[in-house]
Amino acid sequence: MVNNNTLVPGFNDEKDDSLKITLSKIEDVPNCVSIILNGYVDTYNSSFFQKRINKVVEAGFVNLIFNCSALNYVSSTGIGSFTAFLKLVKPKGGDIVLLEIQPKVFEVFQLLGFSQFFNIKNSTEEAVSFFKSGSTQTNSLFPKVFACPVCQRKLKATRAGRFRCSECKSILAIDGQGQVFLG
Repeated sequence: MVNNNTLVPGFNDEKDDSLKITLSKIEDVPNCVSIILNGYVDTYNSSFFQKRINKVVEAGFVNLIFNCSALNYVSSTGIGSFTAFLKLVKPKGGDIVLLEIQPKVFEVFQLLGFSQFFNIKNSTEEAVSFFKSGSTQTNSLFPKVFACPVCQRKLKATRAGRFRCSECKSILAIDGQGQVFLG
């Protein structure tokens, strides 16, 4: 694994015990880096988080893959950080993909209405495919309106993935073909 400072000079100059960030260049996609997050993002460390990712973008990486498998908490301020990154890279022709989001973290994105703005994938391979496809493809299945299989409340899904029913709070999953499952 390449040292963070090799990819982004000065990246490791500042550290925060609550959030460890590891960088890994993605060779298959131009200007792409995987950012592995371990810990949490909240009001107290969001400034640190933003400074580190701004350094990544300043180094020329505009296609960002955030691996969130070890990210165990994100506050609304943390989600604001992700939104700021999206606004930073979009004008430069870049985009953001969030990977392997834990259900409790994804729930915060959903409750605040931000899940529809982010590209959320389940693996690095899916993220790389997303960037290779030009990242502007739309899926004609979505948005999909359907009834919750538990309480029959009408719901709308903007993409495939996991989310919580707003009525009965059941966790639901919808696949790429539009099929709805519990859990």
